[in-house]
Amino acid sequence: MPVKLVRPRRFGDDRGWFSETYNRDRYAAMGIDCAFVQDNHSMSRDQGVLRGLHWQAPPNGQDKLVRCVRGRIWDVAVDARRGSPTFGKWVAAELSAENGHQLFIPVGFAHGFVTLEPNSEVEYKVSGLYAPESEGGVIWNDPGLALPWPLPPRGPTLSPKDEILSPLSEATTPFEYDGRPLEPIDA
Repeated sequence: MPVKLVRPRRFGDDRGWFSETYNRDRYAAMGIDCAFVQDNHSMSRDQGVLRGLHWQAPPNGQDKLVRCVRGRIWDVAVDARRGSPTFGKWVAAELSAENGHQLFIPVGFAHGFVTLEPNSEVEYKVSGLYAPESEGGVIWNDPGLALPWPLPPRGPTLSPKDEILSPLSEATTPFEYDGRPLEPIDA
């Protein structure tokens, strides 16, 4: 399955807990076999901050390993690979500081998340360096995707560039199907 929900083990005692959040060999055994070259960290002050749905086009594509280190987010991956039998289908999971879960999103998927709590912080590893000329994505409220974003009554807080993205049906997606259909994740 190309998108994976990872549940790192936590070892607790009276002091708190310890968790190994990345181990190259262990993750490769799960099918996450890429070289990460950049770590990113975002903080969103308000509940309802929506970031996405983004991708970076080849040759600057990015696999992502996403985790929430403070607060909670609803994290989404949308299949954007031309010719995929699951093109336009999506999977989502709640990631939180409390549950410690991670979502691996490979190249070929649009990625986004919305904060479920104020002051939520997200860290993610990527397999390609940021290249602004390779940015692309899909509008968050694409009716063809029908994503059930858990939003506050006032709606999302968006960046100006996220407000003007196209629906997937109008986007020029730079990805080809690799033979691995999107499968449900156990969220």
